[in-house]
This record gives sequence, C-alpha cells and structure tokens, in this order.
Amino acid sequence: MASSTTEALDVNGPQPDLKRVMGPKLLLLFIVGDILGAGVYAVTGEMALEVGGIVWVPFLVAFGVATLTALSYLELVTKYPQAAGAALYTHKAFGLHFVTFLVAFAVVCSGITSASTSSNLLATNLLAGFDAIGWHVPQGNNAITVVALLFMLLLAAINLRGVGESVKFNVVLTLVEMAALVIVIGIGFSVMAKGDADMGRIVAFQSGSDRGVFLAVTVATAIAFFAMVGFEDSVNMVEETQDPEKVFPRIMLTGLGIAVIFYVLVAVSVIAVIPEGQVESVVADEGKVLLNVVQLGAPGIPIDKVFPFLTVVAVANTALINMLMASRLLYGMANQDVLPRSLGKVLPGRRTPWAGILFSTVLALVLIVVVTYQADTTVIGALSGTTALLLLCVFAVVNVACIILRRDTATESKFRAPAWAPFAAAVCCLYLAGPWARDSEDWVQYKIAGGMLLVGIVLWALTWATNRGVRAQKTGFRDIEHLED
Repeated sequence: MASSTTEALDVNGPQPDLKRVMGPKLLLLFIVGDILGAGVYAVTGEMALEVGGIVWVPFLVAFGVATLTALSYLELVTKYPQAAGAALYTHKAFGLHFVTFLVAFAVVCSGITSASTSSNLLATNLLAGFDAIGWHVPQGNNAITVVALLFMLLLAAINLRGVGESVKFNVVLTLVEMAALVIVIGIGFSVMAKGDADMGRIVAFQSGSDRGVFLAVTVATAIAFFAMVGFEDSVNMVEETQDPEKVFPRIMLTGLGIAVIFYVLVAVSVIAVIPEGQVESVVADEGKVLLNVVQLGAPGIPIDKVFPFLTVVAVANTALINMLMASRLLYGMANQDVLPRSLGKVLPGRRTPWAGILFSTVLALVLIVVVTYQADTTVIGALSGTTALLLLCVFAVVNVACIILRRDTATESKFRAPAWAPFAAAVCCLYLAGPWARDSEDWVQYKIAGGMLLVGIVLWALTWATNRGVRAQKTGFRDIEHLED
C-alpha cells in the first residue's frame, strides 16, 4: 500500500498545489507495482491448500470484488479529486468525526499489518537466499523473527532519515517485481511445454478441509484479497496526476486487469510445477512457495540463487511504502486533534514525523512478536489476513459512502459506476469479512484487528478528554482533504 506524503503539514496556512508529474504510463506502473507487491508471494500456497488446482479461481473472484470497489473509488475520486481517499469520502458521506477516525486508523493498521507481513516474507526469503549461495545461516522460526524485527528497525531508520517518494524509483522496483513473476510463469509454462505437467489438475478441486467448492472458494478468495489491495492507494496520487478525471478510470481498471493476469498465470504455474500431493509439504515452508516452483521447475539452473533476492526487493519496497503511509497518516491525525498532539512531533532538521514513526514501528514490533509466539496460526497468514480484513471493512464503508454521496448533486462526478455496483461491492466486501470466510484458527485476525483499533480508540478518547471535547469537535478533521498529504 502506498500513499502520497510530504515531510510536514501546516494545517493552518495555505498549501501550494502538488506538481502533476504523473502521466498515464507512470500511473499505470505505480498501480501495477502497488498491487503486485508482496501479496502473490504470501498467499498463493495457502490458497492452494484450500482449493487445490483451481487456485486461479479465487484470484478471479477477488479481482471481481476489487473491480466493483474500484468503480466506487473512481466515482468518488473524480467527484472529489483530493488526496485523502477513504477518510475523505467517509467524512463527506457521514459527517461523523469518530467514524472518519475509525476508517483512517483502520487504514493505518492495515499499513502496519501489511508491512509486518512483508517483513516476515522478506526474512524468510533472505535467509533462503543466503542458504542457496552457500552462506549457512540459522533458519527456523526464531531466526526469521529476529531478521523481521531488525528489518522493521531498518525501515524506521530510513523513515526517520527522510524518504521522498519517487515515482520513477517505484517504476524500477515494479519492473523487478514483474521480472520475478515472469520467471515463475516462464518456468511453469516450460514445464507444461515439456509435457511434464498434469494439465487436468488446473480444473480439479481439492480441499484440505471438508468444505464444499463454494465455501472453499470463499475462504480462498478472502485470502487472495490481500494480493488485490493497493489499487485504492492510487487515489492519493490524484493531485499529482495529469488530467485525472480522464486518466484515472482507464488506468486503474487496466492496472487491475494486468495484475490479475499475472496472478492467474502464477497460480497455473504453481499447480503445473508442484507435484500432486506435495502442495501441503511445500506450503508448510511458509513464504517460499514461488521459490519452490523455481527450484523444482528449473533444477540445475542457478536462477534459484537469484530469485530469493528479487523477492526481497519486491517486498521491501512494499513494507517501506506501508510504513511511510502509516507514520504520515498518524502525523496528520495528530495535527487534526483526533490523536494526541505528541504523535505529531517532527524531528528537527530532517523534518520527519519521528513520533508517528516510533509509534507505528513499536506497534509493528509488538505485533510480530505476539503473532509469532502466541497465535495458533502461521505468521504470514495471520498478518496478511488481518490486512485484508481491515481493508474489506474500509472498502465496505467506501462503497456505502458512494451510494450516499450520489445525493450530492452540487458536485458532479466525471465517472459514474453502474447503479448496482456499489451495492454489490458493499455486500461482497462484508461477506468476505465474515467468519464463514475464514478457518477457525484464522479468527485470530479479528482479535488482531480489534486489538489494534482498540489502541486507536483509547488514544482518541484520551485526546477527546484532554480537549474536553471542545477543540476536537470544532477542529477535528478540519482539513480532511489534506489528511494524507
């Protein structure tokens, strides 16, 4: 997840317009790179356990739900072309500061859980890469946790130093991400071309549980949704996009389409390369399913020594952007008097929001440790699932906001979703957020999400009590259009 941020926010003074540097091509690469990210590396194996060879089906269903929600975002972003995204739409639709706060803080939490997922995925593949080149470093759960924690601290240091988000740099990293997936797809199709793949498996349903096809696909779709998020972050680039009302609809939908093509081809490649009956043992090696495809499909070729490091680059960028977004959004909310003012403190000289960075980093470190040693589930599965859960709830609110804001005839939208689309999208998002879309051990996702939101609510209540509700009521989210700037 990415977000357009600046180093400081003056909520009282006039703000200069952002420079419109993004044309259609740069915006497309930004959206594709943001969606691809760490998702496909994290969830493909777990999905295969749920539905077997038809692992590509949940990706298509998740794509359908994401596209319906994207239509609502497009209608709203062309109606209100400001950079605050879901928080702005919620504020305009409901006008309730607490509801707006919950949505904004849920986005913060999703950034932290996504970054924590990426840090564990990075640690897993980094250690595997070292092992592949002959550096025999410790493996196992404890080693992965230590590396993940150290990586989060490194992100905090980079964040404190000050990172200006460069779209052109994101283009390079996006090309690296795509190259890694092209390698997987190429190996998969090479195995199929040699006749070594049982093509009948890609239409065979096989579940590790006693669920029928419908419920198994539902669970796998909820897992897959982690790989489809990211498109919503592009609305935060609207003030830096050339002719956004014309460009955004076409480019966002094209980006979603490109991403799902990659995902379907990767899913088919996984089934083609991993022998029948070995999916469970491969998936047990959490976070390395695509690496296993490379190792099994191209034995003797040293590409398996390079691939883990390509994965590291892809997920590192995702984690950094997520933590940038979380810390800047915390900073923005502190300056809007809906979180303690102390969270809005800025580092002299560097002009980076050190308090927001510290708070989000500590929350991520605690989250990684607690989930690793307390949750009765896989770390990557729990954290990626929590990210998807939080964003599904945010998307449901955005879809409802789209329905409500159609009554606002004073501002015309340059894009109009089909009348039924936001209704269907809201229902689908709420359905995928329900307990029936998760294994019983995955219900820990509700605890994680609830615990993180509770932390935010406590901070909000303390802020309200400190201000006696007076200043918060008068100035809370007073510049919501610039909350994520």
